[in-house]
Amino acid sequence: MSQFEFLRSIPFGQYLPVGSFLHRLDPRARMVAFTVIVLALTFSRSLVGLLIGCAVVLVGLRVGKIPYRFAFRGLLPPLPFLFLLAILQVFLNVSSPDESILAVIGPVRITPSDLAAGAKLLIRFTGLILAIGLATYTISTAEMTQGLNIMFQPLAKMGFPAQDLVMMVQVTLRFLPMLAQTAERIAKSQASRGADWDSRPGNIIARVRQVIPVVVPLFLSSLHRAENMALAMDARAYGSSTQRTSLVELRLKAVDGLLLGISFLTGAAILVF
Repeated sequence: MSQFEFLRSIPFGQYLPVGSFLHRLDPRARMVAFTVIVLALTFSRSLVGLLIGCAVVLVGLRVGKIPYRFAFRGLLPPLPFLFLLAILQVFLNVSSPDESILAVIGPVRITPSDLAAGAKLLIRFTGLILAIGLATYTISTAEMTQGLNIMFQPLAKMGFPAQDLVMMVQVTLRFLPMLAQTAERIAKSQASRGADWDSRPGNIIARVRQVIPVVVPLFLSSLHRAENMALAMDARAYGSSTQRTSLVELRLKAVDGLLLGISFLTGAAILVF
């Protein structure tokens, strides 16, 4: 039944309530810290800096008690695409004519800077996927919603629709896992009615033909779920008041400030080195 386990290929949006030290921190501090690390990994141009960023993310996975095997599972779906981008980066990188030539493939010269460019692209996307995955594993939807509402209060006073933006983020995070679960049910239903899901297609055209019968009912089911959610929000008077209260009040502690300090120092180290 492994061919029906679509949810295992979508790690984002899966909160793991393991009760680690990272889970007990203020969600605002965690979101700011993860944002700093992601931005530093995005704009870093140094191979050493990217390696530092990946090492920090791996330490965060250990502190958050997230199994490495579960975290690295999220790299499997985009891995072929990442390797393709890295190879293209090696061939399309503009290197200095004074560099030593490692290999010549037709009219293309491969230099150490070309290989470094491909390695940086691969490491950068690996770190970004793991960092975003760590954020979703350790921040629940309720914590993220409450934290974003508090952080966007200054913008809401200026007329910015902060509440709607937070709702969009919450729905997006929940949509992918629910979409995967719906696709699993549709595929299992079609297999029970005689559809061929046991054999692995040998080419991409056969794979597309196998997936197309799932797309239409999946699209209709998504529209039906969206309509039900809109009706439920209207029934609960969503948007009737811009002032919302919370049962649990968030308070920043010294350990949250320590996390923010470590994240800013790490981001600076990633960019500087």
